[in-house]
Amino acid sequence: MHASRKAGRFVRHLAARGAIALLCATSAQAEPPYPARPLTLIVPYAAGGTTDVVARQFAVALQRALGQSVVVENKPGVAGTMGATALTRARPDGYTLAVMPISVFRQPFIQKTPFDPATDFTYLARITGYTFGAVVRADSPWQGWHDFLAAARARPGMVSYGSPGQFTSPHLTMMELAGKENLTVNHVPFKGDADCLNSLMGNHVQLCAAGSSAGTLVDAGKLRWLNLWTAQRSPRWPDAPTLRELGYDIVSNSPYGVAGPKNMEPHVVRILEAALRRAAEDPQHLAALKLHDQDLMYLDSAGYTRYAMQQIAREKTLVRRLGIKAD
Repeated sequence: MHASRKAGRFVRHLAARGAIALLCATSAQAEPPYPARPLTLIVPYAAGGTTDVVARQFAVALQRALGQSVVVENKPGVAGTMGATALTRARPDGYTLAVMPISVFRQPFIQKTPFDPATDFTYLARITGYTFGAVVRADSPWQGWHDFLAAARARPGMVSYGSPGQFTSPHLTMMELAGKENLTVNHVPFKGDADCLNSLMGNHVQLCAAGSSAGTLVDAGKLRWLNLWTAQRSPRWPDAPTLRELGYDIVSNSPYGVAGPKNMEPHVVRILEAALRRAAEDPQHLAALKLHDQDLMYLDSAGYTRYAMQQIAREKTLVRRLGIKAD
């Protein structure tokens, strides 16, 4: 009888161990190892611009955080929304991510888009924002912003400026400024800062509304800022006035982050969220931000999601106020 009880306990023990093993196997099956292969990070601007240069340093830092390669893929066009469009076709497995500029929240109110920013993405982390400004060639006769205004008033519709794309933040800020000054100027959209600045250097446009990728050319004495759109003067370019100093209550820094497709697995989101934070705070990425006069503006997944929902509402109001729509 004693032996029978021992045998019964042994059988129950084996059954319990079997149940635990089955549970672990089921859990392992439900949560496969991640990441098990390289990731793609889509940058929705042309190579060589501010976003691309910083994003490539960020990708290197993300590789270290994840232990997997991160391949940067440029998809310029449509006001920086091609990455968002690509996410709508991607599997929600965590292997396709995209840089999400603020224009993703704006574009659906301007024209029909294949995505809804409120429902179609998993917002993983907000990373940083830009330093924007109006920049001219160093040999331009415009020594300050008021010189540009005078020239534009004297020749309505004859002064051309470039931006990194139609209805991007630099374009909309220039629209606001032109509206406040009652100017008629010619806008030339490009696929990114690099193309705009090349056109400026070739004297095909007279001014660029650009990000801080213009800074290396400013530092080299080839370009000159007429103003910056930051809240305070930049320590790097202390002679450039802010829009507030020039009498406009405007600050434009266009925060951006990283997102994936909707319906991503929670355990993948947790892994990515932690890795994205480590990458954002990585010294190599921070050095890239400093070089381009950008601030770290990190938010975790929950915080970035809240920010996205708030920004969608703000962009809807802005589009209505400016009365803009696609051609």
